[in-house]
Amino acid sequence: MKKTLTIFVLMIFMGLGFAAKAQNLQVMYDFGEERQYITTTFEMYKADKWGGTFFFVDFYHNGKNHPNNYGMMGTYMEIERALNFWQNTKLKNLSAHVEYAGGLGVIPGGFGYNINNTWMLGAEYFFHSEDYRNTLTVAALYKTIVNKNQQIPLQFSVVWGMQDIFNVKGLRFSGFADFWWEENAWIGCQGPYTTQFSFITEPQIWYNVGQFFNCPNFNIGGEVEMSYNFSGLNNPNKLCVNPCLGVKWDF
Repeated sequence: MKKTLTIFVLMIFMGLGFAAKAQNLQVMYDFGEERQYITTTFEMYKADKWGGTFFFVDFYHNGKNHPNNYGMMGTYMEIERALNFWQNTKLKNLSAHVEYAGGLGVIPGGFGYNINNTWMLGAEYFFHSEDYRNTLTVAALYKTIVNKNQQIPLQFSVVWGMQDIFNVKGLRFSGFADFWWEENAWIGCQGPYTTQFSFITEPQIWYNVGQFFNCPNFNIGGEVEMSYNFSGLNNPNKLCVNPCLGVKWDF
């Protein structure tokens, strides 16, 4: 999952008082155990007078440990709408939030399965430095997962962005963290059991190397996905760490 562009870009342009759009393409190689595959991500954002729309689509490509020889093995998307009709008031940093997430995966043998179809509705609040280079957005969302049991239908999210960190021009640190309640079934060495909540965070760091050869669109960097009780491919009740390296092109 990726959402490092979303609220950061939204509120920069809202705070500066004009509508804008931004999009990028990321290609990452995941070095995590039992992964070792490539993920291609396309992100797009567009602000308007009523708030802003953000979406991303991930495409997962089979790695060397999968039987389909680097073919497509799944896709996942999120689309979010921030609603803010009061951008010129004292509550301009508070927005309503509507979101859908879902996808499709393929297991060995060619059988397809749905990646959780999810709807979320709630509110988000935006904090920023005076120059908007450092931002933080927190959100509390009612979350319903289709065909899933949830003890508490809630998700709490944090999204951050820091530009030119350590006073290095073009060096950006961003990411998100999500915590939610969801019942997941696991098959462990001592038999099947369930967990009731999940957590994931994906801090990213990018450096704009293209600034040195008249190509400011080009960035190199990566991310570290840290998750707990997330996805049946990970070990339950254990923090899983999956580092990735890649490139990003800003359009």
